[in-house]
Amino acid sequence: MLFILLVFFIHLFGTNLMSASLQLYSNSFKNNTIIDIKYTCEGKDVSPHLAWKNVPKHTKSFVLLCEDPDAPRKTWVHWIVANIPGNVRELKEGQLINFENAQELKNDFKKTSYGGPCPPKGHGVHHYHFILYVLDTILDITPETTKDELLKAMHGHIIDKATLIGTFERESK
Repeated sequence: MLFILLVFFIHLFGTNLMSASLQLYSNSFKNNTIIDIKYTCEGKDVSPHLAWKNVPKHTKSFVLLCEDPDAPRKTWVHWIVANIPGNVRELKEGQLINFENAQELKNDFKKTSYGGPCPPKGHGVHHYHFILYVLDTILDITPETTKDELLKAMHGHIIDKATLIGTFERESK
């Protein structure tokens, strides 16, 4: 009887009852731990490894956003990658973004590439949020699209999202 009820609920509500939620992780750092200097402005300033699993069905693309909400004047955008194809599950350390339709948009360093953690010296620990959005569409954007315009274009198309947080502090010396 229990088995029949389980089959009934799976049929009624879909297989989402059985699936795990989206996970964003890295071989470069663990959630809520220090980001190695290699990935910062004081090191090689290369992007860290990022990977994700438990992707929802009907995923068409991903948007990756890295930002520092602890920045002095505003949330500082370090990296925006839009239209990562829906079949991609990993960005290797320092990987060039050359997937079909994928675009790196301007960050607050005025670059269309990764800009690693670089908080003001002596300002304490900053938290870097790597946010992966799962979309049911490929966005119609240009390289000049701003973060606000991107978020507006994503509205109504976000299926899921996951966040990975790393920390970094520059010494005041």
